[in-house]
Formats: sequence, C-alpha cells, structure tokens
Amino acid sequence: MITVGGEMKVLLIGATGFVGKPLVRALYQRGDSCTVISRSGRDPWRQPQVDVVTVDPAKPGPWTDHVGRCDAVVNLAGERIIDPARRWTAERKKLLRSSRIEITRIVARAIKDSRNPPAVLLNASAIGYYGPHGDAIIDEDTGPGKDFLGELCVEWEAAAKEAGDSVRVGLLRTGMVLGKGGGVLGPLLPLFKTGLGGPWGDGKQWWSWIHIADEVGLILFALDRRLSGPLNLTAPEPVTVNEFAEALGSGLRRPSLFRAPATVLKLAMGESAAALLASQRVVPKQALAAGYCFRFRSLYQALDDLLGS
Repeated sequence: MITVGGEMKVLLIGATGFVGKPLVRALYQRGDSCTVISRSGRDPWRQPQVDVVTVDPAKPGPWTDHVGRCDAVVNLAGERIIDPARRWTAERKKLLRSSRIEITRIVARAIKDSRNPPAVLLNASAIGYYGPHGDAIIDEDTGPGKDFLGELCVEWEAAAKEAGDSVRVGLLRTGMVLGKGGGVLGPLLPLFKTGLGGPWGDGKQWWSWIHIADEVGLILFALDRRLSGPLNLTAPEPVTVNEFAEALGSGLRRPSLFRAPATVLKLAMGESAAALLASQRVVPKQALAAGYCFRFRSLYQALDDLLGS
C-alpha cells in the first residue's frame, strides 16, 4: 500500500532521460528509494537511495523480478518522437513503436505475473494520442486520433493496461516539456538566441506545453493521490505557436521573425513534420479536478523561470 509522505520503493524504466533524471531526484529527496533499469548504466544521481541496474529493458529477463519488490512502477521508456534530423522512415517508425509498446508489454506482463505486484503502474504516453483538433479544447474524454501518433499511443496505452485489473494504471499523456538542458527548448534556444528563430507553419496551431517542475510534480501527485486512467500532463493555458515564438523571443530579448513554412518542414522532415504542425489545445482536466496546483500556469511564468530573466 502506498501512503502519502511514507517511504516508497519505486522501479523506473527509461529514467535517465530529460524527465526521468529530475523525477528520480525528487523521489529520493522526499525519502523514497529508486531502482532504475537502464540500458546505458549511467548514474547521474550517485545517491545511496538510487540503485541503477544495467540491462536492456527491451529484453525480458531476471530484471523483471524487481517489479515484485517495489510499491510502484514508472515506465518512461521511448525513443524521441520529434527529432528534426530523422524522418519517420519505416525503420524509424518500427523503433518508435518497439521502444514504447514492446517494453511496456514486458513491464505489464511482469507485473501481472508477479506474486507480489506493485500497487500502481504509471506509464508514459503523449498528447499525440488525440491527433489534430484545430481550435477545439481537448481533455481526457476526447477520443484518439487516426494518424500515426494517435494509433501508436492507443497501442502503447493498451499495452500498459495489460498489467491487469488488480493494478492501478495511470496513463501520462505528456505535452511539450519545457526545461533547461533539453526538451522542447533544446533545439530552439540556439536559433532564437541568434535572432533566427520564429514560428513554424501558419503559427495558428495550438501547442500544449508544461514546465519540467510541473511534469515531475504531476507524476508524484499521480503516485500519491492514487490517480488512474488518462492524465494530461500539460499546463492549464496552452498557446498558439505564434504566441510561443513571441514569448520565447521576448524572454531572450531577440526578434522572432523567421517563419518556417509548413512546406519547408514537410520537405525537410517528411511525415514527422505533422508532430510540429498539429493543432492540439489540450487542458489538464483530471489534474485540476483532483486538486493539483500548478507552479507554472502561464508560458511567460515558465519562460521567466527557465531563462532567468
């Protein structure tokens, strides 16, 4: 049984990435212990409360025995969806699917087969689940899209649900994460700092973002408050791409006039450009209803914190 404020044993997969590193830090700082399953074996924390197990989570093996020794499992595994340098070739799509669906199935099967299963599985997902919706407001009750990302997320979440009826399953539908040293800002900051940044597409498409502090905060909130089902990890105030570019340029005190037309993005990125051009006005209905208090509700608040202005 997980108790709020009590020590929790958490098993994490895919935790050496942009979101996982601060999540593990937040867990051990509040007194929880963590076992991190990592292909690379990197240990950026070097804390006695964090045990890093070097193994490939895409392959079933003795490492799955750890699910029976923990209170909660958090699965963040998955290759980056948006990578401007990589088109969605058939091989790339296969990797995007296997790094999510297959690993999630292995985790879910291990939980289901365990004699002493954890109380909860929080499994990564994405707002790509919903597909493009124009100006319509999207919440957790909105159905899935019919595009590649929508279908991928449907299978991804279905794999997590295979953990069984006796285990609480939370589906973390994450938006564009803003933070220092990576995430959405990683590739954008160099362009905007040199004055070469700006909107993309027509700029009218909605972008649903979240500050890394609230991303971590909501995952902890979901663990402690026993939330289940889909949970949108996005800030309450989504913005258009035009507004995002203007706010980022203003925060850096640089112009944001260079627009990347949709045709150019499609030529450069192929089908993957759809992830940048889709309009998704997502709101965190479940988080707000459960009482989560966002640290960064507005984009200007978030950028002021991250850019140090």
